[in-house]
Parts: sequence; C-alpha cells; structure tokens
Amino acid sequence: MKVAFYTLGCKVNQYETNGMIQAFLEKGYELVDFSKEADIYVINTCTVTSISDKKSRQMIRRTKQLNPNAIVVAVGCYAQVAKDRLEEIKDIDLILGINEKTEIVKYVEEELKSKKTNEYISDVMNQKEFVDFGSVNYTDKNRVAIKVQDGCNQFCTYCIIPFARGRIRSRKIESVKNEVEALAEKGIKEIVVTGIHVASYGKDLKEDIGLIDLLEELNKIDGIERIRLSSLEPTLITENFVKRLSKLEKICDHFHLSLQSGCDDTLKRMNRHYNTVQFKEATKLLRSVYPNVALTTDVIVGFPGETEEEFNKTYSFLQDINFYKMHIFKYSQRHGTKAEKMPNQVDGKIKEERSRKLIELSDRNEKEQNKEYLNKKLKVLIEELEDDYYKGHTTNYIMVKIKKDMENLQNKIVEARIIDCEGIELIGKLEKVY
Repeated sequence: MKVAFYTLGCKVNQYETNGMIQAFLEKGYELVDFSKEADIYVINTCTVTSISDKKSRQMIRRTKQLNPNAIVVAVGCYAQVAKDRLEEIKDIDLILGINEKTEIVKYVEEELKSKKTNEYISDVMNQKEFVDFGSVNYTDKNRVAIKVQDGCNQFCTYCIIPFARGRIRSRKIESVKNEVEALAEKGIKEIVVTGIHVASYGKDLKEDIGLIDLLEELNKIDGIERIRLSSLEPTLITENFVKRLSKLEKICDHFHLSLQSGCDDTLKRMNRHYNTVQFKEATKLLRSVYPNVALTTDVIVGFPGETEEEFNKTYSFLQDINFYKMHIFKYSQRHGTKAEKMPNQVDGKIKEERSRKLIELSDRNEKEQNKEYLNKKLKVLIEELEDDYYKGHTTNYIMVKIKKDMENLQNKIVEARIIDCEGIELIGKLEKVY
C-alpha cells in the first residue's frame, strides 16, 4: 500500500515524520509524494498559531480530493488539543495524539479493518517518560534534526504548546548517540539538536546532566562534522556553558535565541523567564567566543497591552542587539491560554504595521551583514542543486550559491570565495573541496 505525508510546523514535527515514515517502510509500505494518489495520507499537524490551525484543517480537507477512498490520518499537536474541531471534518478517518505517533502503523492497520472514524489520544500532561522512536535514520536531507527532548514547563501566557506536548521529558544520552552514530554511517555530516524546549534537556533525568553534557558526547562522534542547535532560551547561555561550548569544534556559530519582546513589561505579561538585561548579556557572551556568530530570534508584535511606547522599546532593543535575522509573528489568540482573556487586545491593523516595521529592520540587517562577507572565503555544506547552482549553508547559517561545474558537490563541504550578494543569498566561487 502507498502512504504519503504532509508535515506542518517545527523541526520536532519533521523528525517525528521521519520516524513515522521509517515505521511504514519497515512494514513494507511504499512512500509516495503527497501530491500523488496514495492509500493512506498522514498530516502531521501544528497548533503554534491560529494560522497553523487553519493550515492543518485545510490540508486535511484537501486530501480526500487526491483519493476519495484513502485513509486520512491527522496526528500531532493540533490533533492533541483540538480533536473536537477535527471531528467536525467529515473526511477524516483517524485522529492520533502526540504519544501515538510511534505506534501509527498499528493504528492505521486497525483503521483499515474497522472502516469507521477512530481517535487515540492519551493524556500527554501525565506523560513522564520520553517516548522514543528508537533509532530514526530515514531522511531525504543531509542536514538532519535529532529530537532529544519533548514538552515544556514554561507556560508562557500566549502559548498552547505545553498543553499539546506536556511536561518536559528528556531522551537518554545513549539513545541519542546511537541514532547519531547510525546517521554518521549513512554519510550525514550535519545534525540539528532539537526539542520543544531543548534548553531544559536533562532537568527531568536522575543523572546530573544538562544540554552541554549531551553536546560534548555528540562532538566525539566520527563522521559528524557540524552540530547545530535549534531555538535556545537565553537563560541557558551562562559563562560556564559558553566556555564548555567553545571547546567543541563541531558546534555551528549560529544561535537562535528566543526573545519575543524587547520590553521588560511585555516580557512579564508573557511570563517569559528573563529580562532584556539578561538577554543582552547572553548575546555578549556568545559574541565574545564566536567572532562570526549569527544571532537570530523570534519576536511577537501586538501582544495584549502592548502600547506604542512598549513597541518602540522593542524596536530600539532589536536595533541595539543587531540580529542577523528575525522571525516576526503577529500575536495570535490561542484558546485555553491566559493571554486569550487579557484586556487591551491590540487591533489587527496596528499589529500589521508593527510587523511590517520589524520585517523591514530584519531585511536590512541581513543584507548589510551579508555584504561583510564579500571577498571572504567561507566553508559551505552543499545541500541541493537548483537552477544550475549548488546551494548550501555556512556554519553560521548563511545561504551560499555556487555555479554548477562538472564536479558533483552534493553533500560535500567546500570552500567558496564570496564574489557577490543577490538579495539575502551570497554568490560564491568554488575554491576547494574537502
């Protein structure tokens, strides 16, 4: 039978999709592109914003058009917290929660026999152990996300994810190492260490370990040449953490530090667990040991009660930090969160204008910082061939394009001299293949 997947949301979802694909392949199913006719369609849903909810519903509704007789499966975060709304979609056959992803083949095969809509959603808030897929080595990319942690204990007032994912649960170091070693044997050179709140890694384990201990172990694995980190809380970035991190030669010099607001009053209403002084100190520590570091962040505009003065404080703070790139989100009400019922909800037009200003600032920063690399030599991991150009990223996550010649550069690390800037991409001339 043929199975197809569509994934919305974060790197954790991407990782879990790979785990589900691997489970189907091991049982003899054939993987096909989502646009093709399949017997089973799996939509791995996201609920981080109202737009994510809408996209999840749209993809589910659209799927039966591809094959009216197919089994349509909704899994993941939106399915976990919004099963009542999913039940309204008549074309859906099976609804699975977060923990049920590892057993998806079993549930699908039960569904094929029953021929009626079923749902299997356990209480993720009572889940205390990390649910492990085992060693996930299926991938169609050469930069691979590795899930090391699940859940979140932060309960930011705007965020539904702790209710979708539950409390923090960390994966055993040996399990992570086994997976990464298997990927290295397949020729994977770069991994992305990811989780729902990866900075909390180890806090629930009996051993006295943290994220840095895991990274030190992964740094020893032969074949892996780059270790990239997904979004981090600034409170993780201490002098001791940075000192130990700087000794790991495989760590990439790109850090995504979650900010959300550059105004302390707004951060308090968001229930973020740091202030702007602490955040700025974290950026200074990273820049002190990584001279070419690229810092990126997330910012929410129009959070309930955000005045013009508060927004201006955020704008000034962002100018001061000088991020390489910023991901800007307009505040989205999430049912069941504290912020949903907060007074002084911000008008949509104001959110739109504030978003526009910050996107413009981000674009300027990115273009200006890219120009600093002209005539410099950078190492690039080649990831794809597109329109007669090889494309890949530097260690600090800057996209570089190299004109294709006779040599196959796929999945190779090369040195390129930057000869031009094309929007937010750098154009490089091949100098050396490692």
